[in-house]
Amino acid sequence: MRPVLIILPLVALAACATPREQCINDVTRETRILRSLIAETEGNIARGYALEERQDVRTINSRCTGRTPDGDEFTFPCKDTQTVTSTAPVAIDLNAERAKLASLQERFVQTQGASNQAVAQCIRVHPE
Repeated sequence: MRPVLIILPLVALAACATPREQCINDVTRETRILRSLIAETEGNIARGYALEERQDVRTINSRCTGRTPDGDEFTFPCKDTQTVTSTAPVAIDLNAERAKLASLQERFVQTQGASNQAVAQCIRVHPE
């Protein structure tokens, strides 16, 4: 879920960006996602467990107010629904996580070169 949290503000900023900035943003998307996944995986390995976000829906008994057609106010029992997000530890296979990290780092190195070339192309196409 964390990559999504990182990407959403970038999407909002991209709407206000210049054509050059939009181009660079587009061509570096994969490397930014990989960088985020690498950081998350490194954190998991350092902690020894992963963190998972969970959403719980809770129904809370409450008192609500209303008005009669005559304008008189009255209270009545009602239920309020709330969604609560929490973070919980999740067991991981450290060997699999290390293999995943190595794979992500290898993929990052592969995409970094292509990304750098694409950024240079964006700068050539959209000079400021």
